[in-house]
Amino acid sequence: QVQLVESGGGLVQAGGSLRLSCAAAGNIFRTNTMGWYRQAPGKQRELVAAITSGGSTNYADSVKGRFTISRDNAKNTVYLQMNSLKPEDTAVYYCKWSGYSVITLRQYDYWGQGTHVTVSS
Repeated sequence: QVQLVESGGGLVQAGGSLRLSCAAAGNIFRTNTMGWYRQAPGKQRELVAAITSGGSTNYADSVKGRFTISRDNAKNTVYLQMNSLKPEDTAVYYCKWSGYSVITLRQYDYWGQGTHVTVSS
């Protein structure tokens, strides 16, 4: 079991910045991927950015050049620095932890409770 605690959401004006954090605790596999997803009202949840424990990153086209994902493996924490925010970035942002157990040969996925990000125009 992995517990995820998110923080850093809020209200910001367009063009502003926010930094989201997500700390993982519990049965953490050394090799894992942590990422941020978002869900706007009436829309499906979508990937924003992800980072592996080795540091490889993946971004949605809509946030490339504006958002930066990073992680501190010693703290099992992932960060999302969001700059040049736009009203269309308004959504609930969810942290996700994914890991594969070589013991059970299973993929495990855990989600955070979500944090609201509202960007006013």
